[in-house]
Amino acid sequence: MNPAPNLVLVGPMGAGKSSIGKRLAGRFGLAFVDADREIEARTGASVATIFECEGEAGFRAREAAALEALLQREGLVVATGGGAVLDPGSRERMRARGFVVHLQVSLARQLERLARDRSRPLLAGDDREQVLRRLSELRAPLYAEVADLCFDTDALFPPQAAAQLARLLDAQWTRAARPDLQEHPA
Repeated sequence: MNPAPNLVLVGPMGAGKSSIGKRLAGRFGLAFVDADREIEARTGASVATIFECEGEAGFRAREAAALEALLQREGLVVATGGGAVLDPGSRERMRARGFVVHLQVSLARQLERLARDRSRPLLAGDDREQVLRRLSELRAPLYAEVADLCFDTDALFPPQAAAQLARLLDAQWTRAARPDLQEHPA
């Protein structure tokens, strides 16, 4: 059991990190932070613009710095970007300062959930399936490396996923990390 001061959600695009994270934050009375939105607020530019101007390496440096600052705080639910696990230092900080939940989703469900999304720079090409498959091959071992808990969101809508995950977290994280929290109905 990891009695960390923050809950960190990792996983691929379309796994539900933001939508589930917002619900978990409300459920546990914690602050919700979407790491990509935090980066945008710090830079005054969209993720797409950062990728365009600085490339992926520039974005990843900003992402690592934002996660470092966020994880110094306590009482957060942090929805990371899908590639946040690529940086070894970020992985170390997540493990040290967060109870890390790997939200899993199938390739087919990712394609369905991301079908209308045109805001993600890594999906700007024509073959989204190939891109998502390649990203999964690279990142899945890293998600597994940092995860305290794996949770499959594939067949669940965000409210259902958040309720089920909250019950698991009650048993595996909240009691150890935040003994002051009262038990709330899911």
